[in-house]
Amino acid sequence: MATAGHNLSEHKSSDLPNGAHFRVGIVVSEWNRQYTERMMQGARDLLVSAGVQPENICVSWVPGSYELALGSKWHTDRDDVDGVIAIGSVIRGETAHFDYVCSGAAQGIMEVNLSSGKPVMFCVLTDDNEAQTEARSGGVHGNKGVEAAVGLLHMLALKRTLTSS
Repeated sequence: MATAGHNLSEHKSSDLPNGAHFRVGIVVSEWNRQYTERMMQGARDLLVSAGVQPENICVSWVPGSYELALGSKWHTDRDDVDGVIAIGSVIRGETAHFDYVCSGAAQGIMEVNLSSGKPVMFCVLTDDNEAQTEARSGGVHGNKGVEAAVGLLHMLALKRTLTSS
């Protein structure tokens, strides 16, 4: 396993862009909520620690990971949102449903990125079992929500640099 023995959420606070002027949407899947809620909280905590004001973080819940793209689009359509974190968790079952949901979520979120011109971070766990999900939603491999928030801050800082030149 590529992530064995690694905490994917490790970062240096001094390397984080200042988020004081950013407004962020977080779209969270209600499906597998015991995991998505922890990732959402990790993302919120990281954003606030980087200077994003709590009132500038808008959290919206959608039924499942498949709906993350549309929820993200609705956020990016708002003039007062700079970027979005799309948080979900799909755990492999006995049918091909897993493949369709994962593919649709990934493709949909990518399309929102490109069509909106705003960063939408893909924070959807696509694990084979609950142990893997547990490990990546605040367990031994860190919190994917934290990782997505770090990535979003870097993308927002890059956009600000490129558009202010």
